[in-house]
Amino acid sequence: MRSALTRLAAAAIVGLSAAACSAAPAQERPANADTFVAGLGSEPDSLNPVMGYAADGGSLMFDGLVSRNADLSLRPALATSLPEVKGTTVTFTLRTGVTFHDGTPLTGADVAYTYRSVLDDKNNSGIRGDYAAIESVEAPDATTVVFHLTYPYAPILQRATLGIVPDGSLERSGFEARPVGTGPYRFVSRTPGDKIVLEANPTYWGGAPTIKKLVLAFASDDNVRATRMAAGEFDAAELPPKAAARFENTDGLTVHRVPSADYRGVMFPLDEPVTGDLAIRKALSLALDRAAMVKTILAGAGRPAFGPIPPGTTWHNPAVEGSGTPDQAAAAQVLDQAGWVRGADGVRAKDGTPATFTLMYPAGDSLRKELALAVASDAKKIGVDVRPTGLDWDAIEPRMGKDALIMGMGTPFDPDYTNYETFHSRFSGQGFFNPGHYKVPEVDALLEKGREETDPAARKQAYDALQQRVRDDEVWAYLVFLEHVYVVRGEWTGIAPSVEAHEHAAGGLFRNLAEWKPAA
Repeated sequence: MRSALTRLAAAAIVGLSAAACSAAPAQERPANADTFVAGLGSEPDSLNPVMGYAADGGSLMFDGLVSRNADLSLRPALATSLPEVKGTTVTFTLRTGVTFHDGTPLTGADVAYTYRSVLDDKNNSGIRGDYAAIESVEAPDATTVVFHLTYPYAPILQRATLGIVPDGSLERSGFEARPVGTGPYRFVSRTPGDKIVLEANPTYWGGAPTIKKLVLAFASDDNVRATRMAAGEFDAAELPPKAAARFENTDGLTVHRVPSADYRGVMFPLDEPVTGDLAIRKALSLALDRAAMVKTILAGAGRPAFGPIPPGTTWHNPAVEGSGTPDQAAAAQVLDQAGWVRGADGVRAKDGTPATFTLMYPAGDSLRKELALAVASDAKKIGVDVRPTGLDWDAIEPRMGKDALIMGMGTPFDPDYTNYETFHSRFSGQGFFNPGHYKVPEVDALLEKGREETDPAARKQAYDALQQRVRDDEVWAYLVFLEHVYVVRGEWTGIAPSVEAHEHAAGGLFRNLAEWKPAA
């Protein structure tokens, strides 16, 4: 998925740990608490939480009612405690003395306004579906907020990471240009396509950050970010594994490899004659050498993927796992039995239709480019002609219903996150939600049961069945789960890696920059 649009999530990660590969102790220059420049690969389309900005808690400008610890467990943020969730009423009590960046006090009216604005049809929020379980929100007094749900919704506390905006702020002009939150950093300026500048909030309720000025610099091209990191322009940068390898064992730099639920895969348009044929999709999945992709493209920083929920998590169904090594003989047999016959040029055809399709990838993303080339190479061995094509996102988006795409998604939070929009027929063809037009009533029912059921065992059963059906239908050809890789200059305390979702431009290792301090 286009990472600036992704909002991914979820509960109960076990057995995953973060590893850091430390550079030599000498430093090019000391850690700088006055100004910190982070090089990021994607820029958010909006800085408004109501419109989906960092809804899962990655923003440094906004606070939610709750936030997450490094182990992904929830903790109170603007709320004084985590409320008990029973039935269809959930009540939060707010901290007192919290103010927005403009000095106005936080009240329950601000919280109610934020959630009502997400649900308001006229705002056309891209995250509205995530909050569909909320029937109404009321603020009976300044420190109390009550959520009334249409049905018991297990992930409701997980959804309470949404950043809170001031009451009436969307009706006033200028909020998007100069957003106001309660977070540890406040907005200074934005240069679209280049950077966002923030400054420490000296009156932050959680304590003023040590880093006084924060620059989020955007460069979509991986090689450009690596070059700027090497030139000393960035204090830290997110990079694909191979681009980060040059910084290993470099004085003054540390390379952090952080486990994630972030996957890459081939999204198939299911209404097209080639990619819509299940035999083509099954054969490709069998032919892919996922282990080689991990070894060569990810430099070992990842693992093979066979579904949308990563191994090592409570919600993963091990029955969908494969070996990671290709079985070209089995792939060829699937195609033969389905009537796809090799021609003189080595490309198969069926009823006059050649087994040929375009595989798009974002042109500046070197990792997705290499994955697309690897898919094409493996496909060629079984007589399928895959044509990798690098485009910018503006060109990719209108073509997703016709052409396949190397997409990225994934969440370590509740499985309702992302999967509901990715596979439910209600979202068929809605931008980056279900762009392949997957429409299966049984899958819709499983997603709805997982969302509305409160018993963990029953939810697990529903999501196990969902993963198996998605695997059987080969809706995507899942390729790899990534480790997110960062390069950091200087020595810092307070870095707390956390298992990450797909979207890490505003979160990830940088999610708690307000807690970083230069090492003594």
